[in-house]
Amino acid sequence: MLKHNRRDFLKLLAASGLSLAMPSPVIASDETLVLKPVPSSGEKLPVIGLGTSRVFEVGSGGFEREGPKEVLRTLANVPGSMMDTSPMYGSAETVVGDLAAELDVRDRLFFATKVWTRGREEGIAQMRTSMQRLRTDRLDLIQVHNLLDTATHLRTLRDWKEEGRVRYVGITHYHAGAHESLMRVMQKEPLDFVQVNYSLLEPEAQQRLLPLAQERGIAIIANRPFARGELFRITKGKSLPGWAADLGIASWAQYFLKFVVSHPAVTVAIPGTSKARHMRDNQMAGRGILPDAATREQMFRYMRSI
Repeated sequence: MLKHNRRDFLKLLAASGLSLAMPSPVIASDETLVLKPVPSSGEKLPVIGLGTSRVFEVGSGGFEREGPKEVLRTLANVPGSMMDTSPMYGSAETVVGDLAAELDVRDRLFFATKVWTRGREEGIAQMRTSMQRLRTDRLDLIQVHNLLDTATHLRTLRDWKEEGRVRYVGITHYHAGAHESLMRVMQKEPLDFVQVNYSLLEPEAQQRLLPLAQERGIAIIANRPFARGELFRITKGKSLPGWAADLGIASWAQYFLKFVVSHPAVTVAIPGTSKARHMRDNQMAGRGILPDAATREQMFRYMRSI
């Protein structure tokens, strides 16, 4: 169950006032691919990536993997796109590794996974297993999943970063109740990325966590950008506002994602899907014009009217 209903959510947004202070990104045209920099390096990433929780937890059969295979192929059509997975997600790491090798797209994607266990040696063993499953000896990003034994794993990851086994390190959580804990780590540890839930229905991160990320120079990965599908249930049968077309928005998925990635602290959103047509639709949110401060406020108000 979501922590806030729609009325509470809109009150929270109105109370925060943060949307009115957000600078507008400069986007050249409707065809422009939106790229955002990782603050710690300046490397630019496409703002729409892919989450693999549930949707890539499939078996080894060709039929079972056909959907994920086409999704991964579609994702790789935009070089540098982030693919985020975890040993927590059943077979997802293995499926990603197998399909990326089959499609020969490993070098076209940004591979992110996580460590989710206790103890230094257990963490090292799990990360080595992740590399084997993903068929690589070097990962772009490893994150401490849900803050489990954070200090231990961050020490290992700092060593691995110096050795060149991983390019970036980070931490994650999926629930607003963990935001205070995330921020404590953000204030103490040198991090490249923080992954956190952020959407039109879960906006809590924009109150304090996202501004802290900007202050500390930490990239934000937004998970749950569709609030686990709740946004689609709310808008089912409802029409997009006419002015959405001015932003190049042609679907509710694009509406939700453009809101998320237009926040200046957010580097990339990682919606999950097992359908290539949905992946293509999601990617369109990463092109063209992003909402400015006034338009973000307009998006809030339109949600209030639904």
